Amino acid sequence: MDNARANLVDEGTLKIHLINESTGTPVQGAKIRISYTGNPEETLEEVGTDDSGNTEEITLNAPPLEYSMEPSEEQPYSEYTIVVQAPGYRNITVSAIDILPGEEATQEVRMEPEDAPGNPIDTIVIPAHTLYAEYPPKIPESEIKTVEETGEIVLSRVVIPEYVVVHDGAPGDTTAANYYVRYRDYIKNVASSEIYATWPDATLRANILAIMSFTLNRVYTEWYRGKGYAFTITSSTAYDHKFMYGRNFFQSISRVVDEMFENYLSRPNVQQPILTQYCDGQRVTCPNWMSQWGSKYLGDQGYSAIDILRSYYGNDMYINTAEGISGIPASWPGYDLGIGASGPKVRQLQEQLARISRAYPAIPTVTADGIYGSRTREAVEKFQSVFGLPVTGVVDYPTWYKISDIYVGVSRIAELR
Repeated sequence: MDNARANLVDEGTLKIHLINESTGTPVQGAKIRISYTGNPEETLEEVGTDDSGNTEEITLNAPPLEYSMEPSEEQPYSEYTIVVQAPGYRNITVSAIDILPGEEATQEVRMEPEDAPGNPIDTIVIPAHTLYAEYPPKIPESEIKTVEETGEIVLSRVVIPEYVVVHDGAPGDTTAANYYVRYRDYIKNVASSEIYATWPDATLRANILAIMSFTLNRVYTEWYRGKGYAFTITSSTAYDHKFMYGRNFFQSISRVVDEMFENYLSRPNVQQPILTQYCDGQRVTCPNWMSQWGSKYLGDQGYSAIDILRSYYGNDMYINTAEGISGIPASWPGYDLGIGASGPKVRQLQEQLARISRAYPAIPTVTADGIYGSRTREAVEKFQSVFGLPVTGVVDYPTWYKISDIYVGVSRIAELR
């Protein structure tokens, strides 16, 4: 056994979710072969997908937890390769899926039908994590953009976009692909690529708030579009954040994003989200910016997310909430929905669940009568189970917006490309 595999003494889990690239509906009956990325010919496990497009939760070996708790020459995650085959779809291989000890990982794979036009994507290789490999450091910018700057366009209010367009390279790289990515999926991708999911919850929240605020500054100021580019943000660490096309994300990160995706960071009397820049604090130091490893150590000491942020950006930094969310049929009612609730918000919820259940038959069909009874609770519980949310049977903030998100996805025949 090689040294890398000999160090796999802990365990993490992986769940794979397959969806049809064209329709957003689940791909069932697939066959998935799992191997170590370093030894792709040796099959570790074979699994299939259920009628919701999900595999069972697979337990996989991972390095010791301490590797991700301190800067180390040892790789803190293990890497796995999956080969996916499904009737009527093109085969696809995803390599270097990272597994961290004690963490739940989710790998979504968008399957292309055999008759889909264009060049097929048959292999995805996930790059190394930014805290482990070397990437270009961030080129410093002003954290607040002035409206007088030439060519800049500024929106009238802060709105959470439905999609961002990610340019997979430096701004001037005309060969790089542009990807339409749902905003929350983009944030989960970047956070999973730039911090370790094993870190304290407050540290995850502080870093995710910084990522969201930076991204929303690019959206709000239309920074790249104002310079003549047809995208929102890049995947270059020198300019923006590291987005890795097709990568897995971690549930601890996903749940924080789902809870906080309306938020960003503000300073008094400044309308735009703050361009919160940061560095790792080890290979690169950055006075007046957040240090990722430093934020981890503050989380270890019991600092809250806002206290971590203020320790780097100053005491006049505040958590703000966006005025609107693009692409969502109607907003969160402001309170949890459970047994006994009634009214138009419950009816809207039931209508959306009924539409979703046509694509995901494991979710019970409900009647849109505006009354939250046991049948609605059962449908909510199954929805939460299918989409990796805590199974409570209560529609809280993250569940409400996940239902809305999936409803929008399955209601469209073709999404933006």
